[in-house]
Amino acid sequence: MAQPDTVPTGPDLAQGVPLASVPDTGVLAGHVDGAPVLLARRGGDLFAVSGSCTHYGGPLAEGLVVGDEVHCPWHHACFSLRTGIALKAPAFAALATWQVEIVGDRAFVRAQSAPSDSVAAPAPTREYPGRIVIVGGGAAAFAAAQRLRQLGFAGTLTMLSADSAPPCDRPNLSKDYLAGTAPEEWIPLQGPEFYSEQRIDLRLACEVTGLDTGLRQVTIRSGEPIGYDALLLATGAEPVRLPVPGFDLPNVYLLRSLGDARAIIAAVGHATSVALIGAGFIGLEAAAALRSRGLEVHVVAMEDVPMARVLGHELGHFLTELHATNGVVFHLQTTATGFDGKTLSLSDRSRIRADVLIVGAGVRPCTALAAAAGLAVEDGILVDAQLQTSLPGIFAAGDVARYRHGADLVRVEHWVHAQRQGQAAAANLLGAAQPFTDVPFFWTHHYGLDLRYVGHGNGWDEVSLDGSPAAHDCTARYFRAGQLVAAASLGRDLENLAIEAQLQP
Repeated sequence: MAQPDTVPTGPDLAQGVPLASVPDTGVLAGHVDGAPVLLARRGGDLFAVSGSCTHYGGPLAEGLVVGDEVHCPWHHACFSLRTGIALKAPAFAALATWQVEIVGDRAFVRAQSAPSDSVAAPAPTREYPGRIVIVGGGAAAFAAAQRLRQLGFAGTLTMLSADSAPPCDRPNLSKDYLAGTAPEEWIPLQGPEFYSEQRIDLRLACEVTGLDTGLRQVTIRSGEPIGYDALLLATGAEPVRLPVPGFDLPNVYLLRSLGDARAIIAAVGHATSVALIGAGFIGLEAAAALRSRGLEVHVVAMEDVPMARVLGHELGHFLTELHATNGVVFHLQTTATGFDGKTLSLSDRSRIRADVLIVGAGVRPCTALAAAAGLAVEDGILVDAQLQTSLPGIFAAGDVARYRHGADLVRVEHWVHAQRQGQAAAANLLGAAQPFTDVPFFWTHHYGLDLRYVGHGNGWDEVSLDGSPAAHDCTARYFRAGQLVAAASLGRDLENLAIEAQLQP
């Protein structure tokens, strides 16, 4: 994605700064040749890394420093201050690094160093597999493939994706891309050359039809068997299709893939009104994106306050009012009963004129392949702390994986969390035997306003709101039986990062 223009602040580090100005903890923010740079002291050494996150260009100087790591305030990517390496998604590219020279009592940031993307691999508990197959082409699948090569895996790596498009920046599909402000070249996570250079055999529109755990092979639609020594199932989730009359008409769309987004963009180019079924985060982001195109937008939802179950009544009401102020028309506490291609009928007997209908009724995990192969399945593929399924050598990650988070079995449908599960699964495919303990995180964007959420708040029974949603300055904390389980923030990015660190086991 394009990086935002930033005005460098702080001292010109190339001209030198007093050693005493570099803190023992945290960082000194400055610039070199107009680019933001962070100078960090770790032990007796000084390190200089780029001050802009390689994901969306977030200002790392405004993030959280924990030990040798800096965490981005926007989307919580994590980097090493010593090496610049991107340790945790959603960033995958390393930060630029510079050489630091000490002359007398001053530190000078000199020539830029050669970048390195290799990640130190933990000591394996077994031999590396020779052949790894990844089933899936989404967040977890891509992150796993990329991390496997970073960790030094040199064997055969095959990625089987049912999607017709390469792995893409899915969160953008309901935001800037749908609004028409993100060009096509921003959307792929990597270009074709990446897969060639990394020797990743990416097969698109490739449906896996069978898994034989005894023979250690998967079979694709063409009938070709593909053998594996270790397997990652990252099959994700698929949109729920509602059995409502007319919902199979050609101007009814889902929004999950790049192909879905392209189809909607083509359809709304000839439309004046759009109706959306469902008021979840993706549905509301899509509503905002389509309003920016000047369309009349209606949202139909069963609840009386959208997002109240997740965010609480006050924040849910604030988001609803934000959309209403921007022209979105809500039809709440009602459901769709039929669509004739031009008019949507509702259970309260009202009718909505709609040239395009978008259905966002949630998703369900794609578990059929795992279930048919005899893996343990229960609202997802059951995995242990290391993301291994009920059969050794087979792992699962992303929206399809159900794992233990605290005392609960959970399945988390967040983009960043899926990527981080993919990274963790990659290490464990190579024998790292490390538990996955990352705190869930997501962000959502509405009319220039970003809400950031950390933790897993299902079943919260108390919410404490500090600050003012109307002023875009607040944090809601969610408790269950008196214990903090999650938080949502507007305009308090550093506080949100600090709560994420607090929730980390």
